[in-house]
Formats: sequence, C-alpha cells, structure tokens
Amino acid sequence: MATAENPPGIENVLDGEARDLGGFVVRRVLPAKTRRMVGPFIFFDHLGPVTFEPGAGMDVRPHPHIGLATVTYLFEGEIVHRDSLGSEQAIRPGDINWMTAGHGIVHSERTSAELRRTGSRSQGLQLWVALPTADEEVAPSFRHHPGASLPEREIGGVRVRTLAGSAYGLESPVETRSPLFYVDASMPAGSVLPLPAEHAERAVYVAEGAVECGAARAEVGRMLIFTRDATPPLRATENARVVLVGGAPLEGRRYIDWNFVSSSKDRIEQARRDWKGGRFPKVPGDEVEFIPLPSR
Repeated sequence: MATAENPPGIENVLDGEARDLGGFVVRRVLPAKTRRMVGPFIFFDHLGPVTFEPGAGMDVRPHPHIGLATVTYLFEGEIVHRDSLGSEQAIRPGDINWMTAGHGIVHSERTSAELRRTGSRSQGLQLWVALPTADEEVAPSFRHHPGASLPEREIGGVRVRTLAGSAYGLESPVETRSPLFYVDASMPAGSVLPLPAEHAERAVYVAEGAVECGAARAEVGRMLIFTRDATPPLRATENARVVLVGGAPLEGRRYIDWNFVSSSKDRIEQARRDWKGGRFPKVPGDEVEFIPLPSR
C-alpha cells in the first residue's frame, strides 16, 4: 500500500542505485529493498548514457542465467549478443532481444570491433522477466525483434511503442509466458499520457526529462510504482522519454542470487555449483573469458 511518505496513488518511489559493471555504470532500480518486482519484472538496469573512447567498449564476459528471460532494448549505440545456443546478434536502437534462460544459458554482451575502433556512445535498458513456475525449466531460446516489427501509435501527441505484451491497444509480436506490458513513450513537454488500466501492477521509469503524476514528480533515474486503483495520468514537465512496465504478479515467491532466478533456493544452489564446476555450455566465438562465481 501507499505509505504516508508517498503521494496518493503511488505505492513505491524507487531511485536507481549506481552499479559499476566494469568500465561502465548502470542505474539499478529493481530489485530494491522496498520492492522486489513489478508484475513479472524482477530486474531493471539503465545503462548510460556512456561514451566509449576509441579502443574502449563494453565487455560483459560470458555469464549464466536460469529461470528468467533477459530483455535488452537500446536508445542509442550497439551491443553484440552471443550465447551458448550459437546466437550472434547485433542489437541496435529500437530492437528487442528476448533471451529465455529456462534451465540454463550463457551469454556475453560486447561492443563490436568496428565501434571499438571509432569510439561510440551507448544507452539502454536491460530487464529480467521471471518465468512462471511451470516454465522455469523450459529449454533456453533466443529471439531478436527488429524495431520495425514493434507496433506504435500516437496518443495526444505522445508516441508510444509497445515492446512486449499488450498496452494502449497495441499487441507486441514478442512471445511472452505471462501477462505483461513494456512500453517506450516519447512525451513532448506538456503532453499527457494515461496509465494502462488493464494491468494489475504498473510502473513508470524516467529515462530522459521529467514527468509529474498527481502530486508525484520523477526525473531521470526514478521509478514510480502505482497502486492498483490509481488512475492519475502522466504529464511531461519537459521533453521526456519514459518506459512503462508491469503485468500480473507471478504465483509464489521468486529468489534472486547473482544471475539466477528461481522459486527454489535449492535450484539456485545447484546452478551456482554448476557454474563453478564448469558444467554450463560455452558461448561459441567467446569461449575463453567468463565471469567467475562471486562469493556471497
């Protein structure tokens, strides 16, 4: 429920915490001490904006996942995704990379050799979607969706793109395993956008600019999580770019440990042992480096 510190209609106010991932910093919004999930979304990182000088770039070495789907979306720049299924895909602004880990996958995320030579700038989001209990051990898969395949429309001067799930009368072609929505909205100063009313849990994150929602104000790096009956619209106090996420809460609790998500603590312990013991598959084309299992 909303607390005395939060305006009416606002259940949580979260500010991203800076995390150094080795050469670049992200704002980590979820999970937070006061809120673990919004719908099935259990992890929310905002990368950048970061400028890589010539010779430098992103190098997220191979690392494992179970029990979740990673969702990568860029505002600017490019990231080359490789995984243990043999996928190799450059993701560019507007595209969606949806990787279902299921019973186990390994992937890396790096700057291409071409952009490393010239230098580059990058900004985007990586979210994790926890899988329903019945799907936690499905076979891993990877799907790339070019930006042109994602539906968009204008609502009162606001350009909205439904990246996953359904919202604002738009249905994304991205396959999901539980009811959810993920929307990118560009809001000119003074424009107004209603909240999606059909989803149980809803949140907005400000990637650029600033918005107001009732008595609440949010600038870059802040997420507002709404109560279920809240209907206040968003109003851009300056040119803004926001993302809206949410959906139906999953059944039961989800545990998160490093890159692993599961409804079972024992399953997470097994995944930790498997990674430490080298029993996860390798990433073709990126077999040498890896991120060691961190101590608790």
